[in-house]
Amino acid sequence: MNSKIQSYHQQKMACIYLRQSTMFQVMHNQESTERQYALQQKAQQYGWDTSRIRIMDGDLGQSGSHTTNREDFKTLVAEVSMGNVGAIFVLEASRLSRSSADWNRLLELCSLTQTLIIDQDGCYDPSQFNDQLLLGLKGTMSQAESHLIRARLHGAKINKAKRGELRFPIPVGYIYDEDGNITFDPDAQVCHVIRLLFDLFKEKQTAYGVVHYFGSHNLQFPKRSYGGRWKGKLLWGKLTHERVLHILKHPFYAGVYTYGRYKSSKKLNPQGEIVSRLKRQPMEQWPVMIKNHHCPYITYEEFEHNIQQLQLNKANIPDNLLAGPPREGLTLLQGLLVCGICGRRMTIRYTINNSIVPTYLCNWQKRQGLTSCECFSFRADIVDPVITQKVIEVLTPANVSIAINALGEIEKRTASLDKHWQMNIQRCQYQADLAQRRFEQVDPANRLVAASLEKDWNRQLEKLALATNEYQQYQKKTEADFPSHKRKEIIALARQISTLWSKTTNTKDKKRIVRLLISDITVTKDRQTKLLFLNVRWQAGPLQQIQVTLPPNAADKVRYPAAMVEKVRTLTMQHGDDKKTIALLNEQGILGAKGRPFTLHMIKSIRHKHQIIRPLLKSENEYTVSQVQKMFNISRHMVYYWIDRKYVNARKKPDNTFLIEIAPSNKAALREKIETSYKADTMLKLSSVSASKDVN
Repeated sequence: MNSKIQSYHQQKMACIYLRQSTMFQVMHNQESTERQYALQQKAQQYGWDTSRIRIMDGDLGQSGSHTTNREDFKTLVAEVSMGNVGAIFVLEASRLSRSSADWNRLLELCSLTQTLIIDQDGCYDPSQFNDQLLLGLKGTMSQAESHLIRARLHGAKINKAKRGELRFPIPVGYIYDEDGNITFDPDAQVCHVIRLLFDLFKEKQTAYGVVHYFGSHNLQFPKRSYGGRWKGKLLWGKLTHERVLHILKHPFYAGVYTYGRYKSSKKLNPQGEIVSRLKRQPMEQWPVMIKNHHCPYITYEEFEHNIQQLQLNKANIPDNLLAGPPREGLTLLQGLLVCGICGRRMTIRYTINNSIVPTYLCNWQKRQGLTSCECFSFRADIVDPVITQKVIEVLTPANVSIAINALGEIEKRTASLDKHWQMNIQRCQYQADLAQRRFEQVDPANRLVAASLEKDWNRQLEKLALATNEYQQYQKKTEADFPSHKRKEIIALARQISTLWSKTTNTKDKKRIVRLLISDITVTKDRQTKLLFLNVRWQAGPLQQIQVTLPPNAADKVRYPAAMVEKVRTLTMQHGDDKKTIALLNEQGILGAKGRPFTLHMIKSIRHKHQIIRPLLKSENEYTVSQVQKMFNISRHMVYYWIDRKYVNARKKPDNTFLIEIAPSNKAALREKIETSYKADTMLKLSSVSASKDVN
């Protein structure tokens, strides 16, 4: 027995730690696994009782480069730190860890708790300097060995990938033939459904549209298993949005051989563990990219267009300059309008004023804090009808050919789906026939096997019946939606494109049609003349400018035009009486701004707004202050005294002068008042004195 093993070591646990880096090694390198399990007998030879030996094999198939997912290693470290372990048995040092940080941490804990480490080379006591130095060297060499092996393997893979010969799991729709070349899947239904996916995306322009189409038509999508007992087996299931995105973004379907599209990066998780994550790299950073390497489903140009379309469909990018996908909103030009001030895409707002009012708005500069107000905004129902009319004018000359092409596409799609259903029935029929042959070949006396095969045969027959029933329902639905005898009626209806546009076309399809014809529309607004300038850039190339007159705002709707104001001014100056002005306007049938007859309040409001002064006409018995002064030979103060005491009737003119009414019958009474008034002499003297001063 080794002299380093003491009795207090044997009274604690002996942990047998087992680890292999991959499950492939566990399955195929079984000699190494058996050698690690044999360490149990070695522990017994060193004096440990069987009850004190613990085998820790939960980390088989886990890499030793970090502690993530290595639960037994974490348990081992915890037991060592609590002093419950007397010795650790391991085949070699690299089994414990290939990370210097984890290895040195374990050595420090073993040194503090006097835990031994025993491998095939000997027994080590980390509390002794020489043993600790030797174990440290082993750990460093183990980490260096891991780095060298990884670098060597990675270099070999890169070199082989540059020749396009590195084999890896390829996406569904392709297989490796007997010579190792990449070819189409021999299953015709698999190739057909993949081509259908790309055709649908070309039509729908969105991944969700493809998923919805597959779901509504009850179509399934294939997936080929890799590894395990199901290796090479073709499985059919529902198509998901993530699966569609994966296929559309994979350059393999465009005949491009790539390597290094994803790169592993390490980071700390909330638990403080180092975890690895795969991150997609930009195309320019792919180390290997070989075009025209194998037979493609789509061209490379179609692949680039699909990537661009997916980028256009993103709606969660702040300040996105892209148009975005057509959606189900009420507006027609969503994503097509460009602000002529800041150059950004205009957004849509829905204001509620007894009804939903769609409005185009650009407030990018305001959101960025560059200005305190938005660029401009306008209602959608002002511009959408104008663009609709232009689109209808463009489509009208070619409406019949468009209808014929649309019918051709519908018939092509119907034939494609019909072929898919027929191939699905053929597959189910083959599976049922295969199950029947297996059942017929078994010995009837062997009921255990015969019963199982009979159950499988019945299950395949049920699948065949279900597929046949679904195909019949699909045929009925297709015939109801697109009957063959109505082809002439559809072509005749296509001549009335304006009717089709307004009555049978939904908003989302209208947006798609507009996007096929128009690239974008730059909008500027003249606030003074109330005009919108639409610079329409058609997909065919020409640029067309359209002017749209904006409707008056709420204040302008009730504001009287200049002609009406002048008419009121003329009538006022002629008659000087608001009531006569009202009567003349109502007799002529002229209505106010709100469509109602004129009232006294309305006329006064117009005169006050436009400073129309009503002239005061002098009657026969009205005199000015100066005339009254001369008439009675009194001072002006006396005249104002009479006005203030209401001795005479006077009315004030707009220039703040008075017209005094003096009837012939009142003159004698006024003269008598002058003679009997003691103030008259005083005021007359004051008047004469002031007059003499003026003369001097």
